[in-house]
Amino acid sequence: MLFGKTILITGVASGIGARTADLAGQMGADVIGIDIREPPHGQISFIKGDISTAAGIEAIVRQLPKRIDALANVAGLSGNTGITKTLAVNFYGLRALSEAVAPRLREGGAVVNVASIAGYGWRANLERAKTLTAVEGFPDIESLVAKHGLKNEEGYPLSKELLLLWTMQAAHLPLFKNAGIRVNAVSPGPVETPILTQFRAVLGDERVDSDIARVGRAGTSADIAPAVLFLCSDGARWINGANLAADGGLEASINAEVLGF
Repeated sequence: MLFGKTILITGVASGIGARTADLAGQMGADVIGIDIREPPHGQISFIKGDISTAAGIEAIVRQLPKRIDALANVAGLSGNTGITKTLAVNFYGLRALSEAVAPRLREGGAVVNVASIAGYGWRANLERAKTLTAVEGFPDIESLVAKHGLKNEEGYPLSKELLLLWTMQAAHLPLFKNAGIRVNAVSPGPVETPILTQFRAVLGDERVDSDIARVGRAGTSADIAPAVLFLCSDGARWINGANLAADGGLEASINAEVLGF
């Protein structure tokens, strides 16, 4: 379902991004990878770029072809670099890149955002999420953090809360909707990637171990990549504004506990 398509994938140097790029190539797609580090393999077209700044995004977009079939926003930070950088990459940069790439996406194309089970709290924190997603463009994030009294330890879950809310909003924004571009998310649970150790430092061993225990094992990049690429494909042409929980049943377990059923 990806044969002959051009898929733009961020975060291709390691983890989920690297596996997604490999699998997309095996499925017949032409892959353009973006990362601040060069990937260990040379099988894909590669653009070295940084999505944490508006200037970095502009530099990336200038190097892109005129037609792309899908954008997979996989790049992300664990939160160990502080809330400002985390929000810049995980949400505001991701959003800015998606908006800049939209005119190059073919009609019926797709944007797929890798969110996280860590964004589960968006409903409980809805007013904050609405306020922060309503900030247009690429804001001065340090000022935003100070204005709202945000804490470093909130960086990762907050970034994913905003991403999940924006995914649903973006599906109905004219920029995407008028061109038939679908916007969806995939939310992994704990995944055995190079930054899992960083997640333990940010979220705590107890939280990570509890999540893994609920479903029997941590996920792998190979568990997540097919879900991302399915949403990139025409097989998902009637799926829009959705969040696919690729977490071994973790969200279902948490829902049962939180909602008491």
